[in-house]
Amino acid sequence: MKYQGLLFDFDYTLGDSTDGIILCTNYALKCLGYQPADRETIRRTIGLHLQEVYHVLVKAQELEGKIAEENEFARLFMERADQVMTEKSSFYPGVLACMRQWKEQGYKLGVVTTKYRHRIEGILEKYQERELFDIIIGGDSVKHPKPDPEGILQVLEIWSMSKAEALYVGDSLVDARTAQAAGVDFAGVTTGTTTKEALEQYPNIGVFAKVGALPL
Repeated sequence: MKYQGLLFDFDYTLGDSTDGIILCTNYALKCLGYQPADRETIRRTIGLHLQEVYHVLVKAQELEGKIAEENEFARLFMERADQVMTEKSSFYPGVLACMRQWKEQGYKLGVVTTKYRHRIEGILEKYQERELFDIIIGGDSVKHPKPDPEGILQVLEIWSMSKAEALYVGDSLVDARTAQAAGVDFAGVTTGTTTKEALEQYPNIGVFAKVGALPL
């Protein structure tokens, strides 16, 4: 097989945390004195790190945010997420079966996401699949979030794997840029808010309707 390691984004690639993210985002905005954002506006920020989400949403309201509020927004988001995110997150149908099949075939499996590592671990524990992935790199595992390639490069170093042996799978332009910066192949999926045409503007082995359609 061409690839030895398969790396995945989480939100809108492997699963859906939309309802939880909306609850946490609007909780943080409300606590900071801002108006809640609508569902579609928040959906378009999923995959960004929390400081970026803050700036996008505050700018969208034509309000001037304060630099110090970035970290407070993130703290408030995480405070609420500790209460609701695991319950409000789910894997897409068929994803876990694909992962088990690929693991049985000998692939190493990993997650590289802006979601915090313990959040992914909690979701996996809910499904009783804690050991499914060989490695999880969350937003709290790196100094520089995606599209910086730090997370992917960290995995390759741990696995002693070449860039040519790894595939990164994601749903967003941030994911495509991350793979490009890391020098690994990229496969796009259209289970998020980014179109096939937009994903195809970046180097890729293909853009597919879902993770289960990957030609592995």
